[in-house]
Amino acid sequence: MCHVLQGVPAAGDERWRCAAGRGTASTARGADPPARSREVQPAAGAVRLAGYLAVPDNPRGIVVFAHGSGSGRRSARNRHVAGILNDAGLGTLLFDLLTPGEELNRANVFDIGLLAGRLAEVTGWLRAQPGTAAAAIGYFGASTGAAAALWAAAEPGAGIAAVVSRGGRPDLARPRLAAVTAPTLLIVGGHDEVVLDLNRRAQAELRCENLCRAKTRP
Repeated sequence: MCHVLQGVPAAGDERWRCAAGRGTASTARGADPPARSREVQPAAGAVRLAGYLAVPDNPRGIVVFAHGSGSGRRSARNRHVAGILNDAGLGTLLFDLLTPGEELNRANVFDIGLLAGRLAEVTGWLRAQPGTAAAAIGYFGASTGAAAALWAAAEPGAGIAAVVSRGGRPDLARPRLAAVTAPTLLIVGGHDEVVLDLNRRAQAELRCENLCRAKTRP
């Protein structure tokens, strides 16, 4: 999201300020989707996926969440982040990259090409929805969803404004990293040395504007 979250690109470190690390809402959302959202079934080829779409009037941008292994549109953490983004005037789309039947096959969770294809197709669907055609679109990915986000953003003509990876596995998108043009922010837990190393290795493959930040809890 990066400059999508800012609305207008800013200089220096401010450009990379991200709501995922600086939530201001007092409590996380419970079992319900974010405020002002509605249930949708975005099309990905012949498949219909389940999601929650929230689009404020004249959105500054729309953030599409790419959930990772073992997560989905009902993720409490991502719904919390989505609520913060909605309050800031950004639209959000949280959706399941796989159908319930597909999730039973664990191999699908790590099929980055499949997940990236779904994300790209749903992005096309989103751009065709009322009130979204002119909005900049950014990706927010976690775990394997981060790899899918980078893979999809690398596709020719993808037109993605920015990518944020939180605790992600961007290394799984290594064949496509050099083709990513969207500014990319990699956020990793400072105590997770293994994933931090994988993110730094992936960062070295990126040719776009990028930053890798280790976050530690106080």
